[in-house]
Amino acid sequence: MTPIAPALSLLRSPWIATFQRLLSSVDEDLIIVCPFVKRFATERILAQLESRNVQGSTRLRLVTDLRPESALGGSMDLGAISELGRRIAGFELTHLPSVHAKVYVADRKMAIITSGNLTEPGLSGNVEYGIALSEGPVVSEIRSDVESYATLGAEVPVEDVAALSEEMLELTKLFQRAERSVRAQARRAFRDKLESTRFRLLRHRAKGKTTHAIFSDTIRFLLAKGPLRTDELHPMIQLIHPDLCDDSVDRVIDGVHFGKKWKHYVRNAQQYLKRHGEIRFDGSRWHLQNGGAS
Repeated sequence: MTPIAPALSLLRSPWIATFQRLLSSVDEDLIIVCPFVKRFATERILAQLESRNVQGSTRLRLVTDLRPESALGGSMDLGAISELGRRIAGFELTHLPSVHAKVYVADRKMAIITSGNLTEPGLSGNVEYGIALSEGPVVSEIRSDVESYATLGAEVPVEDVAALSEEMLELTKLFQRAERSVRAQARRAFRDKLESTRFRLLRHRAKGKTTHAIFSDTIRFLLAKGPLRTDELHPMIQLIHPDLCDDSVDRVIDGVHFGKKWKHYVRNAQQYLKRHGEIRFDGSRWHLQNGGAS
């Protein structure tokens, strides 16, 4: 790690020692935004917090992608995440299918932005690169950005992670059986279970927020960065919410629409925000009102 300014250092592989330093600086909360998480990393998080006896008072917020494809590919360990939930009193889990950033923030004191996931290769094996920052105002801004990003996802209770973990074990066995078998029945059983697991995750997306509220929050989030044309805004929304904006299906779960009607719901959200003076259209681009970027 090469310091290039008192509050900023370049981060080269392996960066596990810097991650350990970030963990040791946590007093109140730790925010992790990362698509792939394995036991190698969660054990280090637990060991560090428990060695300082702060696991009962620390808030840990994890924003990640719980889609079953990640677990099937071996890059996500739901059992390890479930254990975090059992052993850290203030654990909060957010499922956001589009998450790709790797950002780690300790209180308002230190932040790491890197290409590395929370896996053994990501921390100590792969060729990764990033920066570590300890300048208070910058760390606070990073924290604010990732917390804003997290609001676009769905909160998942710890007990549901344990249930998802059990489902994934069953799904993995079915997948392996289907890969070995030429029988259509085995492959159909795997497809049915995969669809069932995806459906369980979509139920979390349907809890607490309507489609309208999710899209309204996302429009505010995107326009806060600057004005956008409609043909720029809609693809960005689809990238953030691929599960809600699947052009190939049209499902309704607990009154929330998932599928090809998504553009209709985005347009409704735009008009709603416009009527309430939160956004405006200048004939070309949409702008956020009341303190947003112009």
